[in-house]
Amino acid sequence: MNPISLELDQRIRQLIRDCGQYAEQMAASQFEVFEKGPDDYVTSIDAALDQKLSAAFKLMFPDDGVITEENAQSRTKFHDHYSRLWCIDPIDGTEDFIRRKRDYAVMVGLLQNHQPIAGWLYAPAYDQLYYGGSDWGLFQASADAASEPMIVTEPAPPTIGFCPVLIGHRDQSRFGSAIAQLIPEAQFYSLGSFGLKVVDVILGRAGLYLYFNGRVKLWDTVGPLALAKAAGLVCCDLEGRSISFSPQDIDTDTLAHKQPILVGWANYVELLRPKLKAAVETVMQDLEPFV
Repeated sequence: MNPISLELDQRIRQLIRDCGQYAEQMAASQFEVFEKGPDDYVTSIDAALDQKLSAAFKLMFPDDGVITEENAQSRTKFHDHYSRLWCIDPIDGTEDFIRRKRDYAVMVGLLQNHQPIAGWLYAPAYDQLYYGGSDWGLFQASADAASEPMIVTEPAPPTIGFCPVLIGHRDQSRFGSAIAQLIPEAQFYSLGSFGLKVVDVILGRAGLYLYFNGRVKLWDTVGPLALAKAAGLVCCDLEGRSISFSPQDIDTDTLAHKQPILVGWANYVELLRPKLKAAVETVMQDLEPFV
């Protein structure tokens, strides 16, 4: 069952598509880029969309909390007593957006009682929308076409000749060699957006997505992991513990996840998780902790 009314769902879909199309149009223009922290960027387009999305969701859902990436003050909502929180990333994959690559997205996720229950993800460069939730179903829509069921596809089991694994550039740089030594069959590739990586796993293009560097935050994860759970994927850490959205597992100030994250099909997670844990532990003996 859709956790919101059909009318509000349609408004959300139209809103994030409008925002994404605006970002795509403005990508070729002159916009400002600011560095929020080491290798962490924001543009004037992020800021404009953040304000638009925040205002719209506050109007649509006045009784819910709204957290957006570019409004640091909104993070306090996580510690207030809201049963429902809307977590919004105006541009997921900002570096790809800045570099005029295609793999960025506008993302919205609904967290209810610390559980991700629904997500909306729009990829402007592809004019492709993905949305849904566990008790609702998964859907996709291209351009102005009517929505249709999302094609959830389990990939072939991992073998010596076939083991597609998604990993971010930072994690591959830090852990890739150690992982390859223990899992030589792993075939690494990457995309910009956290959300689009999760979608690639749902669609069967990869068996597993790894995220270890401790930078991912609620607005990155709530929407995509709601979709992943609805698709039947395993979302866990290196110990096999489910990814938690409870306050004790989220950094108080930044709202970053304290757990490393695996999102994948059960057979990939079952086979690869122990080796991934060993590889990460080997690297961490010589490096600063990532949590």
